[in-house]
Amino acid sequence: MYRALLLALTATATWPVIPPAIIHPWAPPATRYGPGHRGVDLAAPPGTPVRAAAAGRVTFAGQVAGQGVLTITLPGTTSPPLRTTYEPVRALVREGAEVAADQVVATAADTPSHCPDGCLHWGLLRGDIYLNPLLLLHRGAPSRLLPVVGVPEPG
Repeated sequence: MYRALLLALTATATWPVIPPAIIHPWAPPATRYGPGHRGVDLAAPPGTPVRAAAAGRVTFAGQVAGQGVLTITLPGTTSPPLRTTYEPVRALVREGAEVAADQVVATAADTPSHCPDGCLHWGLLRGDIYLNPLLLLHRGAPSRLLPVVGVPEPG
């Protein structure tokens, strides 16, 4: 069911910043509290428009540890539901707002960052489990059969 849900979301999901440029990929920790990178960093100089990767409801727009954070909960997803997170940002939407995929919901904030030219940390969670946000964008190509060389045809 989880896989089917992600496939349904990929039909409308979009990159949060355009053009997309991954600065630091997702690197899940080996253990729950171990070191790792629990999201994807995308190049985003301060002021860059940040778009909702998928449609949902804004469930958090505020400060966490001095950074602006925006969380969008995706409707109709698993229990617990999937949530996308964006930081550091200046939110342009309020908690409770319904947003569409590709809607500008924030701008990249001008705060100290581990990215020299600024970046957006984009995350995806299911409960307290971090997932690779690029799963939202996976659009598998249709399957096709290829010829097999050196195998005689039947009959």
